[in-house]
Amino acid sequence: MQRRMLSKEDEAAIGKDELEVRREDQDKINKFSRLHQREMTLEDELKVKAKDKEDLEELSNELDLADEDDTVPYKIGDTFIALPLSEVQEMLASTTENIEKSVSTIEGKLSTIREEMEELKVELYARFGKSINLET
Repeated sequence: MQRRMLSKEDEAAIGKDELEVRREDQDKINKFSRLHQREMTLEDELKVKAKDKEDLEELSNELDLADEDDTVPYKIGDTFIALPLSEVQEMLASTTENIEKSVSTIEGKLSTIREEMEELKVELYARFGKSINLET
């Protein structure tokens, strides 16, 4: 038994309705592909930022249990520096705020990319119908 991607009727229909791919169509397909790759990259960045934020929140919760007079090792670059607890908590809050801003920026970019992809999908499906698959 041989497996087929399309039914025989679909293959016959495609042969009759096959459209020539124009330069502008190929440009739209290429743009969709680039947007899709960018979307995947941004989603990966978003996952990393979410993990970093989660780690910082967990660390902040642990520091809430520490004594006010303690010094805490804080990593700056490749070096750990002993800093007072209050200063470390302020630095963590600042870092968390920066991550939140970065996350909202990334989410805005993702939204824009997804809107562009939807527009391209509509145009390309209107032109090619079942002959093209743009589902991601």
